[in-house]
Amino acid sequence: MGRYKEIILEILRTAGPVIIAVTILQLTLIRMPALQFLRFLFGASMVIGGFYLFMRGIRVGLIPIGELIGSETPKKGSAILVLVIAFVMGFAVTVAEPDVRVLSYQIDLVSEGAISSNLLVLAISIGVGLFVLLALLRIIKGIPIAYLLFAGYLIVFIISFFTPVSFLPVSFDAGGVTTGPVTVPFIISLGLGTASVLGGRSGISDGFGLIGLASIGPIVSVMILGVIYG
Repeated sequence: MGRYKEIILEILRTAGPVIIAVTILQLTLIRMPALQFLRFLFGASMVIGGFYLFMRGIRVGLIPIGELIGSETPKKGSAILVLVIAFVMGFAVTVAEPDVRVLSYQIDLVSEGAISSNLLVLAISIGVGLFVLLALLRIIKGIPIAYLLFAGYLIVFIISFFTPVSFLPVSFDAGGVTTGPVTVPFIISLGLGTASVLGGRSGISDGFGLIGLASIGPIVSVMILGVIYG
Protein backbone atom coordinates (compact mmCIF):
# COMPACT_ATOMS: atom_id res chain seq x y z
CA MET A 1 0.00 0.00 0.00
CA GLY A 2 2.93 2.31 0.65
CA ARG A 3 3.98 2.06 -2.99
CA TYR A 4 0.46 2.81 -4.21
CA LYS A 5 0.22 5.88 -1.99
CA GLU A 6 3.64 7.06 -3.16
CA ILE A 7 2.60 6.85 -6.82
CA ILE A 8 -0.74 8.56 -6.19
CA LEU A 9 0.94 11.42 -4.31
CA GLU A 10 3.47 11.78 -7.12
CA ILE A 11 0.68 12.00 -9.70
CA LEU A 12 -1.25 14.54 -7.61
CA ARG A 13 1.88 16.67 -7.32
CA THR A 14 2.16 16.53 -11.13
CA ALA A 15 -1.44 17.04 -12.22
CA GLY A 16 -2.77 18.77 -9.10
CA PRO A 17 -1.34 22.26 -9.75
CA VAL A 18 -2.89 22.34 -13.23
CA ILE A 19 -6.30 21.28 -11.90
CA ILE A 20 -6.12 23.83 -9.08
CA ALA A 21 -5.01 26.64 -11.42
CA VAL A 22 -7.82 25.96 -13.91
CA THR A 23 -10.37 25.76 -11.07
CA ILE A 24 -9.23 29.11 -9.66
CA LEU A 25 -9.44 30.72 -13.11
CA GLN A 26 -12.90 29.22 -13.58
CA LEU A 27 -14.13 30.70 -10.31
CA THR A 28 -12.55 34.13 -10.83
CA LEU A 29 -11.85 35.13 -14.44
CA ILE A 30 -12.77 32.67 -17.18
CA ARG A 31 -16.13 31.30 -16.04
CA MET A 32 -16.44 28.82 -18.87
CA PRO A 33 -19.75 26.99 -19.35
CA ALA A 34 -20.46 24.53 -16.54
CA LEU A 35 -20.60 21.61 -18.97
CA GLN A 36 -17.15 22.47 -20.34
CA PHE A 37 -15.70 22.69 -16.83
CA LEU A 38 -17.26 19.36 -15.86
CA ARG A 39 -15.69 17.83 -18.97
CA PHE A 40 -12.34 19.21 -17.83
CA LEU A 41 -12.74 17.65 -14.38
CA PHE A 42 -13.80 14.34 -15.90
CA GLY A 43 -10.85 14.41 -18.29
CA ALA A 44 -8.50 15.30 -15.44
CA SER A 45 -9.71 12.30 -13.44
CA MET A 46 -9.05 10.09 -16.47
CA VAL A 47 -5.57 11.58 -16.77
CA ILE A 48 -4.86 10.80 -13.10
CA GLY A 49 -6.08 7.22 -13.55
CA GLY A 50 -4.04 6.81 -16.73
CA PHE A 51 -0.94 8.26 -15.06
CA TYR A 52 -1.33 5.79 -12.22
CA LEU A 53 -1.45 2.80 -14.56
CA PHE A 54 1.41 4.24 -16.60
CA MET A 55 3.66 4.78 -13.56
CA ARG A 56 2.91 1.30 -12.28
CA GLY A 57 3.77 -0.15 -15.68
CA ILE A 58 7.03 1.81 -15.84
CA ARG A 59 8.13 0.66 -12.38
CA VAL A 60 6.96 -2.93 -12.71
CA GLY A 61 8.06 -3.63 -16.27
CA LEU A 62 10.09 -1.03 -18.16
CA ILE A 63 12.75 -0.05 -15.62
CA PRO A 64 13.54 -3.61 -14.43
CA ILE A 65 13.79 -4.95 -17.98
CA GLY A 66 16.05 -2.06 -18.98
CA GLU A 67 18.41 -2.81 -16.10
CA LEU A 68 18.29 -6.53 -16.89
CA ILE A 69 19.16 -6.01 -20.56
CA GLY A 70 21.93 -3.59 -19.62
CA SER A 71 23.46 -5.97 -17.08
CA GLU A 72 23.10 -9.22 -19.04
CA THR A 73 24.34 -8.28 -22.52
CA PRO A 74 27.92 -7.37 -21.42
CA LYS A 75 28.19 -10.84 -19.87
CA LYS A 76 28.01 -12.35 -23.37
CA GLY A 77 31.52 -11.05 -23.98
CA SER A 78 30.73 -9.20 -27.20
CA ALA A 79 30.93 -5.42 -27.30
CA ILE A 80 29.36 -5.43 -30.77
CA LEU A 81 26.32 -7.28 -29.40
CA VAL A 82 25.95 -4.70 -26.62
CA LEU A 83 26.09 -1.84 -29.13
CA VAL A 84 23.65 -3.46 -31.56
CA ILE A 85 21.15 -4.08 -28.75
CA ALA A 86 21.65 -0.50 -27.53
CA PHE A 87 20.76 0.82 -30.98
CA VAL A 88 17.74 -1.47 -31.38
CA MET A 89 16.34 -0.64 -27.94
CA GLY A 90 16.98 3.09 -28.33
CA PHE A 91 15.20 2.99 -31.68
CA ALA A 92 12.29 0.95 -30.33
CA VAL A 93 11.54 3.05 -27.23
CA THR A 94 11.67 6.24 -29.31
CA VAL A 95 9.13 4.86 -31.77
CA ALA A 96 6.91 4.11 -28.75
CA GLU A 97 7.46 7.54 -27.16
CA PRO A 98 4.14 9.48 -27.05
CA ASP A 99 5.89 12.88 -27.15
CA VAL A 100 7.56 11.98 -30.44
CA ARG A 101 4.20 10.99 -31.91
CA VAL A 102 2.61 14.26 -30.81
CA LEU A 103 5.43 16.35 -32.31
CA SER A 104 5.44 14.43 -35.61
CA TYR A 105 1.66 14.75 -35.91
CA GLN A 106 1.73 18.50 -35.24
CA ILE A 107 4.54 19.10 -37.74
CA ASP A 108 2.80 16.99 -40.37
CA LEU A 109 -0.36 19.01 -39.79
CA VAL A 110 1.30 22.44 -39.87
CA SER A 111 3.48 21.63 -42.89
CA GLU A 112 0.43 20.18 -44.72
CA GLY A 113 2.25 16.89 -45.28
CA ALA A 114 5.50 18.43 -46.50
CA ILE A 115 7.29 16.86 -43.52
CA SER A 116 5.84 13.37 -43.21
CA SER A 117 4.94 12.18 -39.72
CA ASN A 118 6.29 8.66 -40.27
CA LEU A 119 9.52 9.94 -41.84
CA LEU A 120 10.11 12.29 -38.92
CA VAL A 121 9.52 9.51 -36.37
CA LEU A 122 11.97 7.31 -38.28
CA ALA A 123 14.65 10.03 -38.36
CA ILE A 124 14.27 10.82 -34.65
CA SER A 125 14.37 7.12 -33.70
CA ILE A 126 17.51 6.47 -35.74
CA GLY A 127 19.19 9.49 -34.15
CA VAL A 128 18.35 8.32 -30.63
CA GLY A 129 19.41 4.75 -31.41
CA LEU A 130 22.82 5.84 -32.72
CA PHE A 131 23.55 8.10 -29.77
CA VAL A 132 22.40 5.52 -27.22
CA LEU A 133 24.90 3.23 -28.95
CA LEU A 134 27.59 5.91 -28.50
CA ALA A 135 26.54 6.40 -24.87
CA LEU A 136 27.03 2.71 -24.07
CA LEU A 137 30.30 2.71 -25.99
CA ARG A 138 31.39 5.54 -23.71
CA ILE A 139 30.57 3.40 -20.67
CA ILE A 140 32.44 0.39 -22.04
CA LYS A 141 35.53 2.35 -23.09
CA GLY A 142 35.49 4.82 -20.21
CA ILE A 143 35.38 7.87 -22.52
CA PRO A 144 34.70 11.14 -20.64
CA ILE A 145 31.19 12.35 -21.39
CA ALA A 146 32.44 15.90 -21.95
CA TYR A 147 34.27 14.76 -25.10
CA LEU A 148 31.15 13.26 -26.64
CA LEU A 149 28.97 16.21 -25.68
CA PHE A 150 31.46 18.64 -27.19
CA ALA A 151 31.77 16.60 -30.39
CA GLY A 152 28.00 16.15 -30.65
CA TYR A 153 27.15 19.83 -30.33
CA LEU A 154 30.03 20.76 -32.62
CA ILE A 155 28.43 18.55 -35.28
CA VAL A 156 25.07 20.23 -34.60
CA PHE A 157 26.69 23.65 -34.98
CA ILE A 158 28.34 22.76 -38.28
CA ILE A 159 25.29 21.08 -39.85
CA SER A 160 23.08 24.02 -38.84
CA PHE A 161 24.77 26.15 -41.51
CA PHE A 162 23.52 23.77 -44.21
CA THR A 163 20.07 23.05 -42.76
CA PRO A 164 17.04 24.91 -44.16
CA VAL A 165 15.63 27.45 -41.71
CA SER A 166 12.30 25.62 -41.53
CA PHE A 167 14.02 22.48 -40.20
CA LEU A 168 16.12 24.14 -37.49
CA PRO A 169 13.37 24.63 -34.86
CA VAL A 170 11.97 21.20 -35.68
CA SER A 171 15.40 19.67 -35.08
CA PHE A 172 15.79 21.12 -31.59
CA ASP A 173 12.21 20.26 -30.65
CA ALA A 174 12.96 16.70 -31.79
CA GLY A 175 15.79 16.60 -29.28
CA GLY A 176 13.44 17.78 -26.54
CA VAL A 177 10.63 15.29 -27.09
CA THR A 178 12.99 12.34 -26.70
CA THR A 179 13.22 13.13 -22.98
CA GLY A 180 9.73 11.70 -22.54
CA PRO A 181 8.21 9.33 -19.97
CA VAL A 182 8.99 6.14 -21.92
CA THR A 183 12.45 6.92 -23.26
CA VAL A 184 14.03 8.42 -20.14
CA PRO A 185 13.46 5.61 -17.58
CA PHE A 186 14.38 2.88 -20.05
CA ILE A 187 17.60 4.47 -21.32
CA ILE A 188 18.76 5.43 -17.81
CA SER A 189 18.04 1.93 -16.50
CA LEU A 190 19.88 0.46 -19.49
CA GLY A 191 22.94 2.56 -18.69
CA LEU A 192 22.81 1.77 -14.98
CA GLY A 193 22.51 -1.93 -15.74
CA THR A 194 25.53 -1.81 -18.04
CA ALA A 195 27.64 0.20 -15.61
CA SER A 196 26.76 -2.15 -12.74
CA VAL A 197 28.51 -5.16 -14.31
CA LEU A 198 31.67 -3.37 -15.48
CA GLY A 199 34.35 -3.40 -12.82
CA GLY A 200 35.38 -0.10 -11.32
CA ARG A 201 32.52 1.85 -12.90
CA SER A 202 30.37 4.32 -11.00
CA GLY A 203 26.62 4.27 -11.48
CA ILE A 204 26.51 8.05 -11.05
CA SER A 205 29.29 9.01 -13.47
CA ASP A 206 28.68 6.29 -16.07
CA GLY A 207 25.02 5.37 -15.72
CA PHE A 208 23.73 8.91 -16.09
CA GLY A 209 24.27 11.39 -18.91
CA LEU A 210 22.79 9.03 -21.49
CA ILE A 211 19.72 11.20 -21.98
CA GLY A 212 21.88 14.25 -22.64
CA LEU A 213 23.74 12.33 -25.32
CA ALA A 214 20.62 10.67 -26.72
CA SER A 215 18.91 14.04 -27.18
CA ILE A 216 21.68 15.17 -29.53
CA GLY A 217 20.95 12.30 -31.94
CA PRO A 218 17.53 13.46 -33.17
CA ILE A 219 18.80 17.04 -33.59
CA VAL A 220 21.51 15.78 -35.93
CA SER A 221 19.28 13.29 -37.77
CA VAL A 222 16.47 15.80 -38.38
CA MET A 223 18.98 18.39 -39.57
CA ILE A 224 20.38 15.85 -42.02
CA LEU A 225 16.81 15.11 -43.09
CA GLY A 226 16.39 18.82 -43.75
CA VAL A 227 19.59 18.95 -45.80
CA ILE A 228 18.35 16.04 -47.92
CA TYR A 229 14.74 17.12 -48.40
CA GLY A 230 15.02 20.87 -47.84
